[in-house]
Amino acid sequence: MSVTFEAAVASLREALVDAGQGLVEREAMVELVALSAVAEEHLLVIGPPGTAKSEAVRRTARGLGGSYFEYLLGRFTEPSELFGPVDLRKLREGTVETETTGMLPEAEVAFLDEVFLGSTAILNTLLGLLNERTFRRGHTRMRCPLRVCVGAANALPEEPALAAFADRFLARIFIEPVPDARLEDLLSGGARLWSASEPRVASLASLDVLTQAARAVELGRVRPHLAHALRTLRGAGIALTDRRVVKTQRLIAAAAVLAGRREPTAADLWPLVYAVPTQDAQALAREVLREQLAASESATLAAAALEASAGPLARAQRIAEAGRALLAARPLDSEVEALASWRLKLEGVAREMDAGFAPEARPDSLRVLRESLMAALQAAPAQGNVDSEVRVA
Repeated sequence: MSVTFEAAVASLREALVDAGQGLVEREAMVELVALSAVAEEHLLVIGPPGTAKSEAVRRTARGLGGSYFEYLLGRFTEPSELFGPVDLRKLREGTVETETTGMLPEAEVAFLDEVFLGSTAILNTLLGLLNERTFRRGHTRMRCPLRVCVGAANALPEEPALAAFADRFLARIFIEPVPDARLEDLLSGGARLWSASEPRVASLASLDVLTQAARAVELGRVRPHLAHALRTLRGAGIALTDRRVVKTQRLIAAAAVLAGRREPTAADLWPLVYAVPTQDAQALAREVLREQLAASESATLAAAALEASAGPLARAQRIAEAGRALLAARPLDSEVEALASWRLKLEGVAREMDAGFAPEARPDSLRVLRESLMAALQAAPAQGNVDSEVRVA
């Protein structure tokens, strides 16, 4: 039975909701994996170890369906560990062929952790696999079913050769450890992951329907808006390679399809931010494109669209909500342990505010909230002689 466009969108939306359950501050990453899969592009995730990068990809891959391959690369990783060993029977006959069963060339979703640690031989083979969906090694030539490859690293490479390889990952997201204010959410979310039931799965047939729809999207109406946004970025000193400029259209087409639209509008320009190569440049892009991205909207990829269009503003809103909730839940002075824990949470919110916003760039809502936090901390009795680590800026 064929899958309709509407059913495919609804199926993937449900799968992403399940995949993101318990993954605190990783909702946008989950959604970008799906966006990249529909666009037939690749995603690069930059962040410190232990920030749930692999868990987020794993859960999203289960939600998308299809075969999955995951590997942690190192300096001494052999090509056979990714692509498969040489077929010894064929080798005796004088033919060098690779046995690819269960390996990367046969995967539909792949996750390569520490992707820039691969050897030259591995990276050169990956180039063909990522760009052309073709695996070439020895006498082996095969088409690969790869929908999306997610590469992860602690930082962007500085070597020119590796930077050129990194450019093959069109979308990029930079992640940070979960902030103090959401530690309870992190703990409860992690506990849910242990006992979570199997997430709903969007069939490959649904993914095929969406990919075909994205290929068929007519970008004529939105192209002038995209060109204007690109000129705005260039005017701010943010230059994208011609390849990235052209391929960004595929992300926009996929965003429209996943929002249930067969023709993109200004609401679907937000993936452009994720095509910007560096974290600082992405922050600047959000600022200079604020007006163009004000209409950003996606029922399926809500977290990614919000993060792209309102990054700091969205973070300010979340911090403000956490601070107001804490102020409203002040324990009694007689509840010594609860009050001490409450003070630490308030200090955590204030530290996150200070780390994310310089005093002169702090939104009015956060400035007023910080004053309220400081007043509450000064009014609440401290436990013992421990002074607050937070100082008024």
